[in-house]
Amino acid sequence: MALASGLALTSSLNTTKANRKMTLTFDRTAYSNLLAEVAPQVIETEEEYERVLALVEKLTFAKNLTPEESALHKLLVQLVEVYEEENYQMNRSTPHEILQHIMEYSSTRQVDLIGVIGSSGVVSEVVNGKRSISKAQAKALGAYFKVSPSLFI
Repeated sequence: MALASGLALTSSLNTTKANRKMTLTFDRTAYSNLLAEVAPQVIETEEEYERVLALVEKLTFAKNLTPEESALHKLLVQLVEVYEEENYQMNRSTPHEILQHIMEYSSTRQVDLIGVIGSSGVVSEVVNGKRSISKAQAKALGAYFKVSPSLFI
């Protein structure tokens, strides 16, 4: 995955000889390189907001993020949230509206959520707002879409 021009993301995999188990470790050098490439800072302009938001979206829907990419994603999300809270007065969307928006943006179909939050009937009722999203379902949706479960509560 490439974020900005020439941004190469690397994975840090160490194999332990004792159990041959693959483990991910946080590589501070790789993270420093990501930070240098992206140069995150407090967002003060709409142009900077759009740039950071595009990076957040790429990381949100990327598969198999490295620990360094995950840390960068969390940082960028916080910067975007602060900017949005200060600059956009939004009415609070309902959990099912948020779910519908995320599904539309990520091209997720209702059938894709069968087994994630329940049967096809349950998925249909949740997506259409006929059934509230339970805490367990919110957690599952958060993990599935790589977002905070609090969006769905």
